[in-house]
Amino acid sequence: MASKPKKRIVPDDDIPEMSAADFAAAKSLKSNMPAVMEAMKRGRGRPKSESPKERVSLRINPKIVAAYKATGKGWQSRMNEVLEDGLARRKKRQSHAA
Repeated sequence: MASKPKKRIVPDDDIPEMSAADFAAAKSLKSNMPAVMEAMKRGRGRPKSESPKERVSLRINPKIVAAYKATGKGWQSRMNEVLEDGLARRKKRQSHAA
């Protein structure tokens, strides 16, 4: 059975203990670094999007997928733009037909 790794104890000789005067002179993080406090409130991860995209699963011709992937990073976004443009054109044609 493997032995547990030994805990490393770092000496704190170079870190003096805080005195009452040090505590009295200390400034709060809230007043000293408001940006840090705001970031802590936000939480972890990416900010929530106002219009989140929906995850779907669909089957697309492999040639089309390969062509978009060949365009490099962001190929899904470019594919989304083409679909949006197609939808706008379709709506435009339908409004002219009515």
